[in-house]
Amino acid sequence: MKMDRLLTRRGALIAGASAFAAAGTAGLTSLLSTESPSAGTAAGASGRAAGAPGAPGGARSSVSTSYRLSPVAGFAPPASRPARTPVRDEPFLRVGGLGRTVVLTFDDGPDPRYTPQVLKTLREHRIHAMFFVCGNMAKANPDLVKQMTDEGHVIGNHTWSHPLLTRLSRSAVRSEMERTSEVVEKTCGARPAWFRAPYGAWNRDAYRFGAELGMEPMAWTVDTLDWRTPGVGAIAATVEKQASPGAVVLSHDAGGNRSQSVQALRRYLPRLLDEGYHIAVPRRRAA
Repeated sequence: MKMDRLLTRRGALIAGASAFAAAGTAGLTSLLSTESPSAGTAAGASGRAAGAPGAPGGARSSVSTSYRLSPVAGFAPPASRPARTPVRDEPFLRVGGLGRTVVLTFDDGPDPRYTPQVLKTLREHRIHAMFFVCGNMAKANPDLVKQMTDEGHVIGNHTWSHPLLTRLSRSAVRSEMERTSEVVEKTCGARPAWFRAPYGAWNRDAYRFGAELGMEPMAWTVDTLDWRTPGVGAIAATVEKQASPGAVVLSHDAGGNRSQSVQALRRYLPRLLDEGYHIAVPRRRAA
């Protein structure tokens, strides 16, 4: 009788060990999968949904199993730290690797007189652009900043009050940049990833503080000179003649009377599209 109980207990232990080994093999197979991170994330979400209590076909997901076993097996992923933004000594002038693409940028806003008209034109053509906002304007018009983000545009930092940075103290430069990033973050939920110096006047402090705030510097290759109000035709002609793959176009949606800028956009944007250009915004990692 004692021998029977002993054999029964021994059989149970062997069966349990076999089941654990099988589960461990399944877990390692999942962990060493060659799926890309995005595909793995999607598969994980799908697996969790399928294994949820009450879900149709409520089988347990192999993802959840591997998650439980990975600390035991020593395969827990290492904690990652966000990479630092490099301190550069010159701004980006063009956007490479995008083919026949042009980037449209608008400075100094948002202005309730002109920014809504710019947004309307971009929306009609299903185009995204970059808006380098001034902090004082963003604070005064948070709904427009929020609308830019909601419609897929990229928000950049253009300082708080549009000063000439090369004439400011280091603390003043940092304050101009930091306050603007804080207002954008408060309004949109994320800090700007790009920075543009007013008047294109860069210095070491602008590059260093921009990097510390998680921003890359961006200038331009096509200056419409719309701030001079040269006429709708002149602004449009500048863009059409100087457009090239990777070009960054500078216009303004604030800082003065920008009615010519608005009308010129309506003229040159469809022409660029007809010529086969794609209008896009640069993407980069979250800082």
